[in-house]
Amino acid sequence: MDSLCRGVFAGNSQELSIRSCFPSLFQAEQSHRSVLLGLLLGAGKRPQPDSALIQKARAERWSQWSLRGGLETLPQALDAYLTSKGVTILRGQPACSLTLEAGGFWKVSLGDSSLEANHVISAVPAPVLSQLLPLKAAPLASTLATITAVSVAVVNLQYQGAQLPVQGFGHLVPSSEDPGVLGIVYDSVAFPEQDGSPPGLRVTVMLGGSWLHALEAGGQVLSQEVLGQLAQEAAATQLGLKEPPSRCLVHLHQNCIPQYTLGHWQKLEMVTRFLAAQKLPLTLAGASYEGVAVNDCIESGRQAAIHVLGADPNS
Repeated sequence: MDSLCRGVFAGNSQELSIRSCFPSLFQAEQSHRSVLLGLLLGAGKRPQPDSALIQKARAERWSQWSLRGGLETLPQALDAYLTSKGVTILRGQPACSLTLEAGGFWKVSLGDSSLEANHVISAVPAPVLSQLLPLKAAPLASTLATITAVSVAVVNLQYQGAQLPVQGFGHLVPSSEDPGVLGIVYDSVAFPEQDGSPPGLRVTVMLGGSWLHALEAGGQVLSQEVLGQLAQEAAATQLGLKEPPSRCLVHLHQNCIPQYTLGHWQKLEMVTRFLAAQKLPLTLAGASYEGVAVNDCIESGRQAAIHVLGADPNS
């Protein structure tokens, strides 16, 4: 569980909530007093959305998916589709504050300009939203501010003429073995068509999480060079890739994975009650609440649309 918590949430297994992070495990134990027995009997399964693509994924037993050109093509496609439907997308204009006007609509301040909205769907991280809310929503803001996040360094390494000693998706590393390295993904095994020309073995080393959070809290900052070196040492020690990589790309994602610590579900209940009691025209979406994976965020957006429209947008 330590490795699983680090692989999914980059977090400390002693601080995370099983109920919020892995609800199927929680429901299985609650229903049958045993996680294994509950899972065998199908406890904890929630209704799943369906589509032709989902049916294809099930039939072909996809374990993972990607997009030609990378995952950035997903927001690019959304941008093109929405723009074609007449939706205005503002870029480079971060929201500075939200003010609830007398007419029941929001005034969204954008620095040098502002706009009005009869409803706001917020997909920014919870602590960011807490800084934007008006004084009337102070209880909501204080709760959102407690949903913290950790940073993760993603290091992409490519090796020419190298081979992996094992096959599979990748591996996770327990904190007892290496507190800094979360795991390594074998990119070339899953998507060899993305190995480039000439092809080279690709792996992704993930570092950081609660370990990096502790370093940052102590005022220690790791450079990209140090993070890249740590990743190369991990690949050499754990996979035998001892030759220097032909390419090394380091990206440090600050506060990228929210931490569902003990009591997270109670925070969400408080948020729901407050929004209903105050009748605020505000819907929350994104990784801060009910899932940090890409699939979870997609579903979060779908549910937000259903809530605002009052019906399934696909119906």
